[in-house]
Amino acid sequence: MQKASSKKLTSNQRIFLAELAGTFVVVLFATGSVVIDAKMGGVLGLPFVAFAPFAGVAMMVYAFGRVSMAHFNPAVTVGFLITGHINKRQLPVYFGAEIGGALLASLVVLFAIGNEANLGANAPNYSFPIPLIFGVEVLVTAFLMAVIIAVVYTKGLKGFSGIAIGGMVGLDIFFFSFISGASMNPARSLAPALFSGAIGDLWLYWSATFAGSSIVALLCRKKS
Repeated sequence: MQKASSKKLTSNQRIFLAELAGTFVVVLFATGSVVIDAKMGGVLGLPFVAFAPFAGVAMMVYAFGRVSMAHFNPAVTVGFLITGHINKRQLPVYFGAEIGGALLASLVVLFAIGNEANLGANAPNYSFPIPLIFGVEVLVTAFLMAVIIAVVYTKGLKGFSGIAIGGMVGLDIFFFSFISGASMNPARSLAPALFSGAIGDLWLYWSATFAGSSIVALLCRKKS
């Protein structure tokens, strides 16, 4: 009995593995869909590029929501740190898993799908003013964080939770990606940018996303 119990994974180990696998799938779907569409000359279009991450996020929320609360996103993790759903000691566990899963996903995209469209890296539309681009990225991340927190505070990560969270991701991409790229996820932006060398826009996705999730978390903190 002692031998069997010693082989059990700790809570943080389970969280790490769940976030690693979940982020891998989410980023694979989100960036792989962009690369596939680019390889096909854009015939699949925005509906495909928005639907793929919706499906990936929804599946992973149902698969791992009870294990790790299904963050798959460093901005969401910071939001949950602010609301008190996780503690500071768990932050490197989540961040390490999320960034590691995203990097693995981009490697799979590179070697199994292709290197078109900078491996699916997010790109803002600089024909719009930078303050608007930044504001839109804050907004779409805030929308996502608000839905996630609403799910956690009401029915928990069950029922329609995966559809609600994944749906928000898909809707944000469908309606706002033409302005800011609609990343909502620093890890999703980081991995393809690093491997493709298209790192010039990472400042946006490593600032606006955290701002959006933090604003919502601060507003909801007293309810936690």
